[in-house]
Formats: sequence, C-alpha cells, structure tokens
Amino acid sequence: MYTAKGQLDRSALIKQYQPLVRRLAHHMMAKLPPSVEVDDLIQVGLIGLSDALSRYEASQGVQFETFATQRIRGAMLDELRENDWMSRGSRKSQKEIETALRKLEHKLGRSPAESEIATELGMSLSDYQSLLGKVRGTQLVYLEDMARRNEDDDTYLDRHVADQDADPLNMLRDQRLRQSLVDAIKCLPEREQYIMSMYYEQDMNLKEIAAVLDVTESRVCQLHSQSIARLRAKMRSH
Repeated sequence: MYTAKGQLDRSALIKQYQPLVRRLAHHMMAKLPPSVEVDDLIQVGLIGLSDALSRYEASQGVQFETFATQRIRGAMLDELRENDWMSRGSRKSQKEIETALRKLEHKLGRSPAESEIATELGMSLSDYQSLLGKVRGTQLVYLEDMARRNEDDDTYLDRHVADQDADPLNMLRDQRLRQSLVDAIKCLPEREQYIMSMYYEQDMNLKEIAAVLDVTESRVCQLHSQSIARLRAKMRSH
C-alpha cells in the first residue's frame, strides 16, 4: 500500500496487520501465566510492527509479513524479559528444581527420573508433578532466546548476533551458547525430546501433543516444564 507520493502508507499497513499482532499475542499467552495481560503484549507488538515498517526493505527478498512477524515477536519477548513478570513463588520453585537437577546429574552422571527429583526436593511424586504445572510459562523467554523454530524466526540471540556493531568475541560466545543448547536438548530423556520437537518445531499445542502421547494435557505441561528445567540446569553448569 502506497500513498499518492509513492511512499508506504504506514497507517493503512498498521491497520492491515493488526490482526497478525493480536494473533501472535494470543498464541504467546497460551505459554504464559495469567498475570500477563494480553493487551500489554498487543501494545508492544504494535510497536514492533511500526519498527518493522521502518526497517523493511523489499530488496532483501523477504516477505513483509515474515519480517514483521519476527519483529513483533521479538518486541513482545523483549518486553517480557525486561519486566519481572514471574511471581516470586514461581521463580523460587524454578530455582529449587534446577538446583536439584544439577545436584542429581552430577551425582548420578545421567538425567534423573522424576521420582528421584521429587525425593531430592523432599516431596512426593504427585506434589512434584503439581509443582511442575505451576511453573508453566516461567521458561518461555529463556527458550525463545536460545532456539529458533525455523530459519524465518528471529530471536533475541539472533538479533544480537546479527548486530553489525556487536563484539566478535560476544558473537562467538553466543554461537557456542546456541550449540550448547542443542547438545543439551539431545541429552534429554527421549520422551521429553519428542515433546520439545512437537511443541517448538512442529508448533503443536498441548492438546495435540497429549493426543499423540495418549496422556492428559496437564501431564504434557508437567513434562514440558521439566524439560526446560533440565535445559536451564545444564546450560547454567557450562
């Protein structure tokens, strides 16, 4: 859409792509706790859309919607990262789980089973699984920072690596960090690797994954939270 002067009509384009912003915000909300307001994500997403309009160059050979999606998602993730949106209870529980995982992995030389993690935390297996469900969403920013779902996705890490003014040593560190994450994913129990693949690569929701595995959605949520906790524990030990 262009104005009479042959320039992009920003107002018309922002109006056209508002549904995309809302769709991305609601998709992200499915992975976040109720304390996060969807309207806040939408407002930040609109800023990302405006940024995309300012930066987009058709000569790059990328469709505008693809480029805009990267910027909108990036703006939302940056907002979540910069604001302490996790409750103190969730943060504390997450750290306790990660500490237990690091201790057990060092002691056992392998990924510990759920029952072993529960014992280390001094709680029953059912209480531990309930705890996993409560920390759902606390790991979103971490994983989105580190891993792209496909070549079109733009993450916090990708944006910094692509920065022309970035320190080469920092770029090398970031590339090694991503490889460390890939290696850590390969060390997950097979079932958890499968869940990560369906959730982040195939973009399947909890209900769809539950149907494939023949378990409840809450069980998928628990296993997903445990997978991220394992990854965080491994990455922080590097």
